[in-house]
Amino acid sequence: MKDLVLYCKSYRNDFLRLRRLLSSIEQYNVDQIPFYISSPLADKGLLDEVLGNKASYIWIADEDIVATNPKAVFEKYKAMPGGLSQAIVKSEFWRLKISENYLCLDSDCVFIRPFSKADFLTSDGIPFTVLHQNKEFFQLAINRGQAKIAANLRAEAQRVQALFERQGPEFYCAPAPFIWSAKVWESLDREYLIPKGITLWDLVTPQYPETLIYGEALLKYQAIPLLAIEPLFRVYHYDWQYFMMKRLGETEEKLKSNYLGVLYQSNWESGLNDGNDQKSLPSRILKSVKRSLRYLQSYL
Repeated sequence: MKDLVLYCKSYRNDFLRLRRLLSSIEQYNVDQIPFYISSPLADKGLLDEVLGNKASYIWIADEDIVATNPKAVFEKYKAMPGGLSQAIVKSEFWRLKISENYLCLDSDCVFIRPFSKADFLTSDGIPFTVLHQNKEFFQLAINRGQAKIAANLRAEAQRVQALFERQGPEFYCAPAPFIWSAKVWESLDREYLIPKGITLWDLVTPQYPETLIYGEALLKYQAIPLLAIEPLFRVYHYDWQYFMMKRLGETEEKLKSNYLGVLYQSNWESGLNDGNDQKSLPSRILKSVKRSLRYLQSYL
């Protein structure tokens, strides 16, 4: 098994973003860490059209990842909403036994400076873990009159804590990219899922996200030493956050001193939806106008 690989689970609506991510990996991947991409089998043709047949990534079908879990019900995968099944497929990648650890990237991630294994692992091969209390983002949301965002995220974390009977402060292993250890996922399977006769396909829901489950499993079963770090990427969760930080003078060049990359949330970066935006033209125009107004308001 390898000690570390890069992995991104994608699908057809995100392939333009994925192409941007791949380009940044080709530019900045100092140690030539192998990059794996998975997508539904039905999307492989379009993936080849958008990315080309390059040696800089290795493709795997989502269906092959699902099949590695003997207790997974394939019909449940096919019936699930795409966003939810995507989360579980990403969490089950470890079952392929390709690598002891993997940097789990989203399609809307972009590296902005050189990176190497040392950014993700110690010299002894122990992975770092993104683990923090999210206070900066919570305060920013509250300052913007978005206190409900912080309240909802805290409630979500507390729900997952309760599954593992942990009391204390809420911790977050997000945002992407995530440094995930196969040992942590395996400990969750062995200590929690198998005794209850369930799989991740039963456990992960919008109310119980996989990122929080990973963090709580690490804290509970301690499958690896906990070496906590801050988020690897600057993440713009909302367009108002992006415009506010721009107003304060934030640029990609300045971000390089603290971050390996940037993640622009795809729910507001609709220009890269590969022409599959299903909203009507008036709706898209209205959305654009609203975004422009928020941009202007951020300067007031």
